[in-house]
Amino acid sequence: MPRYRFPEPPGRLITPREYLMPRRTLLAGLGAAGLAMGAPQLLRAKTLSAQPWPDSTDETLTSREVATGYNNFFEFGTSKSDPAAQAHRLQTDPWTIAVSGRVHAPGEIGMEDILSGFDLEERIYRLRCVEGWSKVIPWIGFPLKDLLARFDPTSDARYVEFETLHDPEQMPNQTGDDIDWPYREGLRMDEAMHPLTLLAVGMYGEMLPNQCGAPIRLVVPWKYGFKSIKSIVHIRVASERPVSSWEARAPREYGFYANVNPEVRHPRWHQATERRLHDGGRIATAKFNGYGEQVAHLYDDMDLFEHF
Repeated sequence: MPRYRFPEPPGRLITPREYLMPRRTLLAGLGAAGLAMGAPQLLRAKTLSAQPWPDSTDETLTSREVATGYNNFFEFGTSKSDPAAQAHRLQTDPWTIAVSGRVHAPGEIGMEDILSGFDLEERIYRLRCVEGWSKVIPWIGFPLKDLLARFDPTSDARYVEFETLHDPEQMPNQTGDDIDWPYREGLRMDEAMHPLTLLAVGMYGEMLPNQCGAPIRLVVPWKYGFKSIKSIVHIRVASERPVSSWEARAPREYGFYANVNPEVRHPRWHQATERRLHDGGRIATAKFNGYGEQVAHLYDDMDLFEHF
């Protein structure tokens, strides 16, 4: 089987620690205001030694250097190295998410309040992530449903739409026309409420680097990576299906559901195999990215060739 090599990114492309999630937000998440000097080391030690969350994979982790240096984050550029080189511009403190639409209690919530009540050092999810190439990442986070519950969706809530920060001064590629900015994504409500649908706030025992979606991003491991929207500032609960950004840009290539499915061919390439980073080996792609036992029932009555 052919081998593909991906370069280890040089140190200059790795976001410095001072640009990671600010200390006060980290402390709020830990619930340990008195641990100021040792908080990053504490999070690393406790998280990486914690018992992985149910449904975590035991596959070998992608190295942190590759996971943080080889990314898609078009707000910072279209090259895989652009996010690590440019994301230091992003200011993640303060950070607020607005929640609107079909909810009984619309409003805004800051990162400190989002993280309050979660024992993050006990929440490590080792999950596969696929978008043509694949990684295995130890995410730190919590189920999206836990946040949605705070805003009490109404009985006619059917979908959840997400929106990324729109600020061309911080995100220089938003001055281009690659996408109709801001970036938008969406899920059906039952997908959003699934316990494997995460809001991630950290990885590799540390808070999220900017280039990976700081300070908070979606992780939907059975879908292609473009569904896992980064740097979220707005969540809208809706009764009608939203149109996601890549679906609007190229509807023949990027469907709304975007479930990992090796049986459905992308118009410009096949999806039966994927490149596993960082060793570059090519492996078979599993339907639903290997999470079929947990999520296949969500699509029992759907034609997955039509609803791709």
